[in-house]
Amino acid sequence: MAIATPKTRRGETSRAAILGAALDLFQERGYEATTMRAIADRAGVSLGSSYHYFPSKEHLVLEFYRHTHELHLAAIAPLLGREKDLAVRLRGTIRAVVVTCEPFHAVAGSIFSTVANPASPLNPFGGAAKPLRDEVVALYDEVVRGSDARIASDISEMLPLTLWLYQMAILYFWIFDRSPGRLRTLEVIDETTDLIVKLLGLANLPVLRGSRKRLLGLIKSVVAST
Repeated sequence: MAIATPKTRRGETSRAAILGAALDLFQERGYEATTMRAIADRAGVSLGSSYHYFPSKEHLVLEFYRHTHELHLAAIAPLLGREKDLAVRLRGTIRAVVVTCEPFHAVAGSIFSTVANPASPLNPFGGAAKPLRDEVVALYDEVVRGSDARIASDISEMLPLTLWLYQMAILYFWIFDRSPGRLRTLEVIDETTDLIVKLLGLANLPVLRGSRKRLLGLIKSVVAST
């Protein structure tokens, strides 16, 4: 069942209130302990209205994914429009992920305890998340193709998906990061994005073609098994 799109300003307000109430309660009580009735009560709407806009708690989490993705797109658009250096584009894109998600840090931890289960319908690798996952992969395709980097065709084919996996790893680190301002996460981003770009340059060397093929094959097998 799809999420209903509001047709009036009042509907948009109700929908936003429901999502906001859900995020507050996920943070206070945890995802599993939060009920749709509690969300409706907190939002000041009827239970039927809550189910009209979000047929289940899972739909609320998918909307949370969508909301943070749209914030990310808006934050990164100016950089992608002016920069051609791949290292700058990649570092800025990954940094923008954690910066835009930072207000939801506590909520993300609560949700992650549920979505980390491979059987969860909210798993980022699952079918329900596929449309948004494809959009994020497309973003990383834009990050790569809009740069002036020269990348072998077999690498560029798999690189956007690989960078999405890298983003997921960074978000996992960020969830457990307790450093002030999540400074450690930002340091890891700076260190690893530079390393990734340097490795992409080295991957073009003839002596590394065999290793490159094996690595790409491994990535394909990992993705195929999810």
